Amino acid sequence: MDATCLFCQIASGEVPAEIVWSDADLVAFLDIRPVFKGHTLLVPRVHHVTLPDLPAELRDPFLAAGQRLASAMVDGLGAQGSFVAINNTVSQSVAHLHLHVVPRTKGDGLRGFFWPRTKYADDAEQADYARRLTEVLD
Repeated sequence: MDATCLFCQIASGEVPAEIVWSDADLVAFLDIRPVFKGHTLLVPRVHHVTLPDLPAELRDPFLAAGQRLASAMVDGLGAQGSFVAINNTVSQSVAHLHLHVVPRTKGDGLRGFFWPRTKYADDAEQADYARRLTEVLD
């Protein structure tokens, strides 16, 4: 764990977040500045900065969890699909490997790599999105 890393602090429970899924190695939580509501970040619990840094034994579990999250966008939120992305160093706002899983609907306005941001109305709405995803991930 990197004590100065926000995502390490979230993964350890030191900093609160809307956790939608976790296991011994990975944690998925709602992005606090979502592209669209339900935008989830998947991170390894152990501090790794970029995808090339991820140990081989975590590659398959990381991708499998990403697949489950992509399905949860459809099954839990009613999205038509999802956008899945990883930034390595450039545009990486937190220097801890994270996979973005964003719910998508045709005509939602997302174009290329311009990511407009939205906000949850309040903590209750954010918690509701987390609950809906957690229900289909359990």
